[in-house]
Amino acid sequence: MQIALAPMEGLVDEILRDVLTRVGGIDWCVTEFIRVTERVLPASTYHKLAPELFSGAQTATGTPLRVQFLGSDPACLADNAAFACTLGAPVIDLNFGCPAKTVNKSRGGAVLLNEPELLHAIVREVRRAVPAQIPVTAKMRLGFAHKNAALECAQALTEGGAAQLVVHARTKVEGYKPPAHWEWVARVQEAVKVPVFANGEVWSLDDWRRCREVSGVDDVMLGRGLVARPDLARQIAAARAGDEVLAMDWQALQPLLAEFWLQARRKMSPRYAPGRLKQWLAMLTRSYPEAMELFNLLRRENDCLRIDAMLGIDIPALEQRDAG
Repeated sequence: MQIALAPMEGLVDEILRDVLTRVGGIDWCVTEFIRVTERVLPASTYHKLAPELFSGAQTATGTPLRVQFLGSDPACLADNAAFACTLGAPVIDLNFGCPAKTVNKSRGGAVLLNEPELLHAIVREVRRAVPAQIPVTAKMRLGFAHKNAALECAQALTEGGAAQLVVHARTKVEGYKPPAHWEWVARVQEAVKVPVFANGEVWSLDDWRRCREVSGVDDVMLGRGLVARPDLARQIAAARAGDEVLAMDWQALQPLLAEFWLQARRKMSPRYAPGRLKQWLAMLTRSYPEAMELFNLLRRENDCLRIDAMLGIDIPALEQRDAG
């Protein structure tokens, strides 16, 4: 069984990838999508979205990173994928699941599920362009407005050369509204000959057990559930092995929050770092009542020094620690 961290644009950047993979249980993660339109992007674009390429395409704890592309031009996607491989990308992933309206309007993401022949062409050209030893994988939803072409789309992707599929078990129109239709993951797995990952509405260990029972697949990709419960992957991995791991409590989460805030302070201007912290805290409120208390305390605070004090974090001491 493999457990993957989902590539959530605007949320799971290198900071959160680093922090979440420190907890354990995650086998691989994926960049936020790299939007490709009409040219080969410069190396700086890749390094901005995937700085892990400087360190063997893995997080600090050694979790492998895949590079994900989004677009509709097979030749341009192929050229960019080939270039990404020269920068160290170990796996090329293709996004056919993004539901954002702005993305779909420009022929990217889930809207391409209306064109199975284009899905096939994209994967085929990317597969031809990258070295044979580098896998090409894909993420899809069950369709744009309807599920009636889900199996055709899955087959188009795998016949084009996708070595794995992640299936977000909802259509674009369904967005993120419960439920996720895990039974369709089972149907996709029956229709293709490659491993299929279930994705969608796995917030807890019990959710994973139900997902596994209904979908019939062992592999899972965790998105919002893992962001809201940072030890969810570790809990699932332990349960799969027949072990039990105590859930991470709020106190145990504090070093991760401190590390997240330190990295946000380093990467972002003081104007934007507080918003990044609040974004994660808002998602943690689903699992931790204490996160709501802290979120309410910080809601209107935008001064980084005062946030340091509220979090009880000694930034100079952390900086000295890392320098040593």
